[in-house]
Amino acid sequence: MNLPELTLPQMLRERARQDAQRVAIRQKDFGIWKPFTWAQYYQRSCHFGLGLLALGLPTGGHVGVIAENRIEWVLAQMGAGLVGAVTVGVYPTSPSPEVAYVVGHADISIMVCEDQEQTDKVLEALADLPRLQKIIVMETKGLRSFAPEHRALISTFDEVEALGRQNQAAEAQIEQVLAQQTLDDIGLMIYTSGSTGKPKGAMISWRNMRGVAPGIIERLQLGRDTSHLSYLPLCHVAEQMLTTFCPLYLGSTVNFGESIRTVQEDLREVAPSMFLGVPRIWEKLHSAITIKMLETGPLRRKLYQQALAACTPLAEKPRSQWTLTERLGYAWHYWLVLRALQNFIGLRQAKVALTGAAPIAPDVVRFFRSIGVPLIEVYGLTESTGMVTGHRLDDVIVGTVGPVIDGVQYRIANPDDSGSGEFQIHGDMVFAGYYKNPEATAQTIQDGWLHTGDVVREVGGQIKIVDRLKDIMITAGGKNLTPSEIENTMKASPYIKECIVVADGRKYVAALVQIDMETVGKWAEARRLAFTHFRSLVEMPEVRQLVQDEIATGNAKLAQVSHIRKFHLLTKELDHDDGEVTATMKVRRSSIYKTYAAEIEALY
Repeated sequence: MNLPELTLPQMLRERARQDAQRVAIRQKDFGIWKPFTWAQYYQRSCHFGLGLLALGLPTGGHVGVIAENRIEWVLAQMGAGLVGAVTVGVYPTSPSPEVAYVVGHADISIMVCEDQEQTDKVLEALADLPRLQKIIVMETKGLRSFAPEHRALISTFDEVEALGRQNQAAEAQIEQVLAQQTLDDIGLMIYTSGSTGKPKGAMISWRNMRGVAPGIIERLQLGRDTSHLSYLPLCHVAEQMLTTFCPLYLGSTVNFGESIRTVQEDLREVAPSMFLGVPRIWEKLHSAITIKMLETGPLRRKLYQQALAACTPLAEKPRSQWTLTERLGYAWHYWLVLRALQNFIGLRQAKVALTGAAPIAPDVVRFFRSIGVPLIEVYGLTESTGMVTGHRLDDVIVGTVGPVIDGVQYRIANPDDSGSGEFQIHGDMVFAGYYKNPEATAQTIQDGWLHTGDVVREVGGQIKIVDRLKDIMITAGGKNLTPSEIENTMKASPYIKECIVVADGRKYVAALVQIDMETVGKWAEARRLAFTHFRSLVEMPEVRQLVQDEIATGNAKLAQVSHIRKFHLLTKELDHDDGEVTATMKVRRSSIYKTYAAEIEALY
């Protein structure tokens, strides 16, 4: 697919010219969906950008954004781009020290915050942020409570837009910036989740965004009529590619729901044609269906089990190859059971559903494909500007992440006897480098090739991720183990939320297990088992037996050497604030091994 040789801000101006009255964004406020056209999107972005200039933002300056997904997020991003500045996203779930680190390291001079809570995180660290000149707040509730010395530092989002509106004479400045803007300019800085150390600022150029978009559009079969619900953090590359990169080049529609907490309700209302979920989202939807079926009557449960049994063999079979009997069987179960399930999770209209950003249990992918949700697995990194492999819609080998997309060259470096080696890629989507970190850049990009740090092998022309290079474990008996394969097999159970394998240098495999409070709670209630909180639920012998049975089921799917022999049930949920998981809910292994050292030793 040939895309115009234009940066995203240049593309936004083009959309405003070509598709002025078409809807670009819909946002839900107080229960009502409000549409914004491409002309409004461009106009408001211009006003915000000009407002930033009026506040003293230098050309090439850095603008930070910390907020849940909403129209103001992309207006700030596009506004910054239109005046030649760089946007830096910060996770809204980050505690103050993490926010301070990113704002300081990224040399942010203007910070855009969602509300009082996010503003407080920045103000708390103000003494360590000498470059920060201004804070812009989207929601004004609680602004009066700020100390007078801070009040001078703060402007509201509306005030900044109004500043830009008054500054009409400066509109020529935007034209001048766009005339000089090149694809090699940096447009975005995305900080990695920092699962093994301090987050690194990946510099993403407009060329990187344009380089990845055609392959994504072709592989996911996206078009102008695609509609997407944006809810995963916009400071993550996966959401950026589907909320800004592709929609701007295609002219498709993005929907912003009310909040991250209303995703399921928003899904039902929007019924998007495309949906992206990280594995945790798919596991939660799987659990929600499991709970629903635990609560329903015996007849419905029986019909559901029959439908699953009949449709599971079709999960990996291309629809074009279904026999007449299979088509009729699926249609029967669809009208009887599956249609209602798809409506329940809001994905009946989805032409494509994606899972990415972390490994997922193959059984979870099979489950959704069995109930008629066209779920495919994709793979990419911040450093590859998003998705670089993904299943074709009608060619899915569960357990792989599909072939590479258009525009990506790849090689498997230093393969072992099984053909597994490091996945390395080359192309316009390879990022520009890490901000203020030439050593890490030189390690990651060598001769134009991105060293991903992921071990892969090819299966039937598709890429299978084995594990992170640094995570592969060797037991005391010298056996190589891939912890993510074991962990994901266990997490296919609706009762297990997290599983952290311990095996490096040990005699056998053990694990720390965190239950899923919601599903295990419902399971306990159905059996009239009384509990008061997370710990009391975990400490029940019946719950331990339930987890033991689920682990035995998982072990049956693994090679003998990978079987979990012993496990410890965590008595609290893993927490971002305690440094146990990252903002994207990736487990910080070294931190957990340290925290639970005594429990791990007790397993051996």
